[in-house]
Amino acid sequence: MSDNEFDTSQPQSGLDTKGGRDREILEKLAFAALNEQRARRRWGILLKLLTLTVIVFGLWLAFDDGAVDMENIGRHTALVVVDGTIEADGKASAESIIGALDKAYSSNSSVGVVMRINSPGGSPVQAGMVNSEMQRLRSVYPDKPLYVVVDEMCASGGYYIAAAADKIYVDKASIVGSIGVLMDGFGFTGLMEKLGVERRLLTAGQNKGFMDPFSPQSQMQKDYALEMLKEIHQQFIDVVRKGRGKRLKETPETFSGLFWTGARAVDMGLADGFGTVDSVARDILKADDIVDYTQHEGLPERVLKKFGAAVGSGAVKSLTGAGRLVLH
Repeated sequence: MSDNEFDTSQPQSGLDTKGGRDREILEKLAFAALNEQRARRRWGILLKLLTLTVIVFGLWLAFDDGAVDMENIGRHTALVVVDGTIEADGKASAESIIGALDKAYSSNSSVGVVMRINSPGGSPVQAGMVNSEMQRLRSVYPDKPLYVVVDEMCASGGYYIAAAADKIYVDKASIVGSIGVLMDGFGFTGLMEKLGVERRLLTAGQNKGFMDPFSPQSQMQKDYALEMLKEIHQQFIDVVRKGRGKRLKETPETFSGLFWTGARAVDMGLADGFGTVDSVARDILKADDIVDYTQHEGLPERVLKKFGAAVGSGAVKSLTGAGRLVLH
């Protein structure tokens, strides 16, 4: 037997080389897996930090009531914003507006109050409450004037509020007026007859089902509603006459429910001139610094409204309840 038959050096060297490559590949795979795990861990920590930041910011928004630090501000113009429909559950509620007005007037550093209004109207009750409080504050703080600056629109209930100001300033293209009252609702009696639906309404009191949308409207109920609207309309007219005084140039159309541009409103005595919040603060109150006292909603209220927590009940009320009474 030759020596070559027992020579295994060449095959053994090949096995060692292959084994080394396999180990190298395994090491690379292990390091790659380790790096990927580290990257995932870093991203996980980053996402947790971002989530924590969002939560902290959300809590700050929720508990921030927009309070003004009165100790660190000097002579300034106080701003109160009335934006949107005037209603008890909205951001332009009497409670929020009056709260902001009280703080604006009570500040020792405020030289006057500017109320910026952008509203199509709303509840006569809410508007009346704000109007009354404005009159009270003007008498308590006679040295602090109260001016209204109209943004896009100051109609109906919005103007009900504005009428209590010392002066009203508008843009020439603003919409002003709509001094009237309406009550709206729906009637489904014709549709019910076509569908063969029977309305079963039991009441104790012949007018308890007043303005029921599923029952025919009687002439007596219609006349009663119209009389009530006339009464509230007259209250609105009295407020405007009292607030505007001799500046008001009445015509048969003034209290008809029509609305006009800001330029026309000035001609009619419904407004006093043209101006913005900045121009009134700078040129009339002589206090360029403006501090916003408006009470803003916190995060919980905004979230609830975003997801429509109150929309469902509001829709049901509009369909099944008595007509809504609004200054619109």
